[in-house]
Amino acid sequence: MLRSNVLAASLVLMLSSISVSAENYTDHPKYEPFIAEMVKEHNYDEKVLRDILSQAERKERILEAISRPAEKVKPWHEYRDIFLTEKRAKAGKAFLIEHKDTFDAVEKKYGVPREIIAAIIGVETFYGRITGSYRVIDALATLGFDYPKRSLFYRELKNYFLMVRDNNLDALDIKGSYAGAMGLGQFIPSSYISYAVDYDGDGKKDLWNNVDDAIASVAYYFKRYGWQTGEPIASPVSLYNADADKLASKSLSLTATVSEWKKRGVNVPKGMDDRDAALFRYDLEDSTEYWLAYKNFYVITRYNRSSMYARAVSDFSEILKQP
Repeated sequence: MLRSNVLAASLVLMLSSISVSAENYTDHPKYEPFIAEMVKEHNYDEKVLRDILSQAERKERILEAISRPAEKVKPWHEYRDIFLTEKRAKAGKAFLIEHKDTFDAVEKKYGVPREIIAAIIGVETFYGRITGSYRVIDALATLGFDYPKRSLFYRELKNYFLMVRDNNLDALDIKGSYAGAMGLGQFIPSSYISYAVDYDGDGKKDLWNNVDDAIASVAYYFKRYGWQTGEPIASPVSLYNADADKLASKSLSLTATVSEWKKRGVNVPKGMDDRDAALFRYDLEDSTEYWLAYKNFYVITRYNRSSMYARAVSDFSEILKQP
């Protein structure tokens, strides 16, 4: 949803009024319940919990950033230009060459194209150049305690404590994005717990410094969400009935079959009739594009719930296929 500066400022002001000092969270009304839940539900060491969480700091910039993510405030042509750059494409092709042996093995094991994996890592962190500068404990405490719109972050704060305990990680040292995403592939804690892979067998799932682990983890993530090897992602289409524009989806669900989209006014690709699909509209500076998206497009949106994100990854993967 688009937000005006006034609404964003009002949200930040509201959040500020219910928050505690930036020093720590020990006096926050959610602090003691969180401690109690972690001890009861996960047998967490209470002293360790208090020691770590008492050092978490509320970050105003995080609350400001979460209110205006690029996927929701930029039109497609501006969002696209952030990622589909010559510099990023050059880095992506070099990344594919440098880690060819790993991509060969991972692509064979999981059935996810190397260009998709490389596109994800390229879009997320520019191949490790931009992994985030916030302490994850600060990001998730700020959002979990002071961003009431989404309980997701409260759960992710819990998952973060489980992640660091069960993998012998330093909770105060790990850095990531303003939303608590970490490493080359920007996994949130629940994703790390469920999908991180120890590719080289060294006993660590290191998504920060071990590129092989990161590549394998992204591939495994996609496989677990149902990536269909050899199947298309999306197709550009046109409309023969302008009313079909009203059906362009804001939902990421695959809402009808391709043949049904044909009846609704879309000039569809041949040979795709039985596939489930969604219609998306992308606004350029002086024109509009329409795309039919299939199951693999939906899988990409499990990584980031945005049709613009999925389109950027798909387009970038095509660029990486070029010599």
